[in-house]
Amino acid sequence: MELRHLRYFLAVADERQFTRAAARLHIQQPPLSQQIQALESEIGFALFTRVARGVELTSAGASFADDARAVLQALDQAVTKGKGIADGRIGSVRIALTSSSAFHPLAPAAIRAFREACPDIAIDLNEINAAEIIERMVSGRVDAAILRKPSDTPEELRFDLLLEESMVLVLPVGHRLLQGRGKSGRIRPIALDALADEAFIFVRRPGARGMYADFIDACEAAGFTPRVATEVPRMLSAINLVAAGTGVTIVPASMQRYQQESVVYCPMDSDEAITAPLHLVTRRDAGNPAAVRFAQTMLEFARARQV
Repeated sequence: MELRHLRYFLAVADERQFTRAAARLHIQQPPLSQQIQALESEIGFALFTRVARGVELTSAGASFADDARAVLQALDQAVTKGKGIADGRIGSVRIALTSSSAFHPLAPAAIRAFREACPDIAIDLNEINAAEIIERMVSGRVDAAILRKPSDTPEELRFDLLLEESMVLVLPVGHRLLQGRGKSGRIRPIALDALADEAFIFVRRPGARGMYADFIDACEAAGFTPRVATEVPRMLSAINLVAAGTGVTIVPASMQRYQQESVVYCPMDSDEAITAPLHLVTRRDAGNPAAVRFAQTMLEFARARQV
């Protein structure tokens, strides 16, 4: 039995006449009659009875018509769904973000736009550290990610720069370097060599330079190597430790909304300013159209910010 046999049968069932059904199907009446006879022979029961002006469905034919319609409807739905998945309009995408990338307004704005544009794509969103993001992407457990500057860049992954933003120092309230603040409340930029005696809190995998590589290089150019008090997996943890008096850290400027009552965010001297990148990470062999569509949304948002 072929699907066209079901369509031929339903056309006759709807029209109750072979002539009108043939015209609807754009075929001749004799071939249509032959196809219906072949179908009846295959299924083993009569579908129609002859009446004065055409045909009527038998009881078995009426039941068969209901099921045939359901089959064709299910097939149409399957085709529509398949096309939606292939076009990246239906499906699911697993997205991972680091805590600092989640703080930048670009990330939530782009994800919201993607959700509004593609309501039939389910989003599985997780906040994890950069090292774990890379591991999950390599193993195929994450489709796309937004992070700063990874310490590892496997060949199977693609890294697209979305933007750069300034880095700022994070000092606890009352820190000695804040004593020169004027009545206006403005913080004077701090030179790197003033940080030579500070204990730093870095967000990175132990032993890996990660996104702090440029900062470490700048410190060494200023005549000292930063003394690392501790390393933590997330920037929010680093800021909390600064608030507790454990040391100082450096974060992207978009993190300044956090812990404002306990820490002070300070710009660095303009000649020594460090920037923080924001990257979109995808698999080069991306087989998930929904992930490809999400990546396109992120890149479009990033380009719009640069105009």
